[in-house]
Amino acid sequence: MARRRPRRSGPPVEARAGDRGLTAGLRALLLLVVVLPNVIGAGVVLVLAAWVLPHDLVDAPALLLRNLVVFAGYVVLAVAVGAGWGHLLMRVRPLRVDADERQRRGWERRFRKVVLGGPVRLAAVQTTLWGVASAVFLLLNVFDSWRIALQVAATVLLGGLATVSITYRLVEVVLRPAARRVLAARPPSGTVLPGVLMRTLGGWVFGTAVPLLGVVLAAVAALALGTYDVTRLAVVVVVLGGVALVLGGAVITLTALSTAAPVLAVRRALKKVERGDYDVDVPVFDTTELGLLQAGFNTMVSGLRERERVRDLFGRQVGEDVARHAMDNDVELGGEVREVAVLFVDLVGSTTLAATRPPQEVVELLNEFFAVVIDVVEDHGGWINKFEGDAALAVFGAPTELPDAAGRALAAGRVMAARLAEEVFPATTELGAGIGVSAGEAVAGNIGDRRRYEYTVIGDPVNEAARLCDLAKDVDGGVVGSGAALERAGDETDRWTTIGSRTLRGRTTETTIHAPTRLAGRATQPSSNGDPTPAHEPA
Repeated sequence: MARRRPRRSGPPVEARAGDRGLTAGLRALLLLVVVLPNVIGAGVVLVLAAWVLPHDLVDAPALLLRNLVVFAGYVVLAVAVGAGWGHLLMRVRPLRVDADERQRRGWERRFRKVVLGGPVRLAAVQTTLWGVASAVFLLLNVFDSWRIALQVAATVLLGGLATVSITYRLVEVVLRPAARRVLAARPPSGTVLPGVLMRTLGGWVFGTAVPLLGVVLAAVAALALGTYDVTRLAVVVVVLGGVALVLGGAVITLTALSTAAPVLAVRRALKKVERGDYDVDVPVFDTTELGLLQAGFNTMVSGLRERERVRDLFGRQVGEDVARHAMDNDVELGGEVREVAVLFVDLVGSTTLAATRPPQEVVELLNEFFAVVIDVVEDHGGWINKFEGDAALAVFGAPTELPDAAGRALAAGRVMAARLAEEVFPATTELGAGIGVSAGEAVAGNIGDRRRYEYTVIGDPVNEAARLCDLAKDVDGGVVGSGAALERAGDETDRWTTIGSRTLRGRTTETTIHAPTRLAGRATQPSSNGDPTPAHEPA
């Protein structure tokens, strides 16, 4: 049984109920850019064929008049036939309002084919009409003079090719908004339509080679047939050279603009990406490899947006420093001994809060609480390692080195206590927070399994900070630091004072306990038996 190919994911179908395809204004502009250049080109060919190149035609008034009459009639007929033929080729039946999904997709494929193949289709129509014109004037003059017939037919054919080239480029520009619409749903394949190489070669052939070929043929005719004297040959070369300069310049300019426009669009978008703006898309309007470049850029930026989103979410989950460390280095389980400072903060009264207030109010209060905690920790160079219910563990000095980590952690605890009292618990005595700060050597690294792990810090400073956090709940001001943290701190030590010492739960040695100086005079001092006593009384 053959495997069913998966449907390509992408933007929704572009067709809309009642869609008529190309607008009336766009059709009118297409008619203008097709008819006007061809009429001007026909006028230039008329002047060259009648009064510049074939000397014999000027000397035969009857033959000249016949050619002029046929020329005028053929121009009118060609414009009418070309307009009608082009209209049929570019016509897309309106999409019925009650069309189902299959009909919508069929309409979209038809519209895409018409828009992307429009320049080639209209160029084929014009080439056919110019080719027929060349054959008509060849037959019109061959029975009178084969030399005149060849010269007129060659002039019509070469002039037509150059005119068709200019019209092709103009049609590409006019259809660019419609191409942008269909290519937004599905990028160009790059395998059907002419690519950049063919576009460049075509610009040279029709913009340079064809006009110069006319000059060469005039010189060959002068040498082989002897129909021109020196003066007339000079006039012919000057006129044909001037036409080649103007026509070639127009073709090359339009070709260069067609090539440069998508590149410039990508370049402008790249500048935005360089500035960190990933919310940018390049409109895809080119059908060559440059269109693939535009679509590829959009795919790349989409990947960058997704990567940035993942990085942002990752950073919110584990902290910016940890996220950056993980993305810049190979992930390995295990850790290393680092000198760190740890801050542990826990909400006081959360059990009563949850039992007496609505869940929404509890969540709002917790968010306000953690917003202050995160703000203060990040301001002092730390990061939140984890949330544990209504508590948080902050780390300073890992995974990246941090000068004076202990001093920063102590400053963060002091500022955090003040801000929480002012911003989160200003009107209640039921709630508060305990903040404990410690420092020392700990193991920092990825703990768990390769299928699921986290970056964390394990060691005595973490345990000591947690015990100090519990102790701080009974201390006025709600924040204490260990002697280990004060020993490692810098200028921040001047803002703290000793309030006593005690043996914390799970430890065998006493821990010297410090509090911010402004609170020391009214803080309670933990006694050796665990009962708080006034700070002015000896422990």
